[in-house]
Amino acid sequence: MDVPEVRYARSGNLRIAYEVFGAGPVDIVYGRTAISHLELVWEEPSVAGYFRELATVARVILWDKRGVGLSDRVVGTPTLEDRMDDVRAVMDAAKSQRAVIFGATDTAAMALLFAATYPERTLGLMLIEPTVRGSWAPDFPFAPTREEVEESIRLSDDDWGTMPYIDRMLAIYAPSRVADADFKRWYGRVIRFGSSPSAAASLARMNLEIDVRAALPAVHVPTLIMKAPGDRTVREENSDYVAKHVAGAQLVPIPGRDHFFWANPEAWAASLRAQKKFVMSLPSSLPDEDRVLKSVVFADIVDSTRLASQLGDHGWKELLASFFAASRAEAIRSRGQVVKTTGDGFLATFDGPTRAVRFAESVRDRAEKQGLVLRAGVHTGECLVADNDVVGIAVHLASRICDSAGGGEILTSRTVRDLSVGSEVRFEGRGSHQFKGVEGTWETFLAV
Repeated sequence: MDVPEVRYARSGNLRIAYEVFGAGPVDIVYGRTAISHLELVWEEPSVAGYFRELATVARVILWDKRGVGLSDRVVGTPTLEDRMDDVRAVMDAAKSQRAVIFGATDTAAMALLFAATYPERTLGLMLIEPTVRGSWAPDFPFAPTREEVEESIRLSDDDWGTMPYIDRMLAIYAPSRVADADFKRWYGRVIRFGSSPSAAASLARMNLEIDVRAALPAVHVPTLIMKAPGDRTVREENSDYVAKHVAGAQLVPIPGRDHFFWANPEAWAASLRAQKKFVMSLPSSLPDEDRVLKSVVFADIVDSTRLASQLGDHGWKELLASFFAASRAEAIRSRGQVVKTTGDGFLATFDGPTRAVRFAESVRDRAEKQGLVLRAGVHTGECLVADNDVVGIAVHLASRICDSAGGGEILTSRTVRDLSVGSEVRFEGRGSHQFKGVEGTWETFLAV
C-alpha cells in the first residue's frame, strides 16, 4: 500500500488534515494521542505496518487534531466540542456516514463524548487507555495531580524535542524502544514537527480539566477498551472505570509496558487481533438511537404576569411572538433548536454545552433590549428523543436549575462546567442544591 495522500476538511474557519486508506466494509476514524503528524507516521516501519494491517479489515480515516501535525494551528486551546466538530467535518469530507471512532488517552474522552452525542454516526468505539478525568480528585484518585502535570510541563519547557527529552518520554511511553537509535530520531521529529512546546503545554493544561464521567452512561454503542497493565503513563484503573460505566464494554489486556502498543511486536499483534475481532463482530448497521446526550436550556421571563398586565393581552402576545421568533433563529445559528415554548419561556437543545451557554447569553441580552428580564438553566445529560420532543431527568434538572436562577442569570450544572473545558466561558460556584423531583445533590454554577 502506498503512503496515502493528505487531504483537508474544513471545520469552521480551520482546515483539518486527514488521510484515507484501506477498503474494508467498516470505517475507522482514528485519532492518535496528543501529538501526531500524518506524513511522518509512515516513516516508522512498526507504525506503518500497524496501519497497513488495520487497513485489511477497514477503511481507515487518520486525522491530525487541530493545533498539531498538519492541521491548522490555533490560538488558545480547543474544546471537546471543537474536536467533535472536527471529527464530523473529517467524516463528511471522507463521505463516511457512520464509523468506529478510535481514541487514545485524551482523544478517547472526545470519542466517548462523540458517541453519546452523535450515536447516529457512531458504529462503535475502540479506546486505548481512555482518560475520562484529567486530574486527581477524591472520587477519582487514578489521575495525576495538578502538581505532577505542572512539573512535567516545566521539564518539557527546558528541553523540548532534544535527545534528553526523547529519552525521558520513551522511558515512559515506549520502554522497549529506548535503545533504538532510529526510532528515537523518528520520534524526535514527530515531536518537533507535530507541536511547539507552548502549544503542548496548553494542551496538557487543558487535559487537566477534562471530566467526561457524566457522559459515560449515555454511551450505547459497542465499545472495546484496551489497556496494558504495565503501562506507566495511565493507571489501569482508568480503563476499569470506563469499562464499568459504559454498558457492555469489552476490556482487553495487552501485554508489555509500552503505551505505544505499535512499538512492541507482542503488543502490536495483540492489539491488532483485538481490534480486528471487534470490527468483524460489528453488525452491518445499528438501530437508530433515541437516547442521546443533549445540552438542555430552560429559559423563562422574570415577572411575566406583571408585564402581561401592563401591556394587555394583545401587546403581550406580540412581544412574546417576537421574542420566541428571535430565540428560534438564534438557536438555529447556534446549531440547536427550540423544542417547545412554555407560556413565558422555552426549552431548547444543543449538541454541546458551550453552544448552549452562549445561546442562553445571546437570548438573555436580546431580551434585555426588548425590556425583558430572562433567566436560564443549562444541563447536559441523556435525553429520550421522541415525537419532536425531549424528555428525561436532564430536562427536569435544567428546569429546576432555571427556577433557582435570579433575573438575568444563567445557571448551569457541574456537568456543563466540566464539559466546557477549554472554552472562554467562566463559571462561579453557587453551591450544592437538592431539587424537587430530582434525586441527589447538585452543584450549580453561574456562567459569567
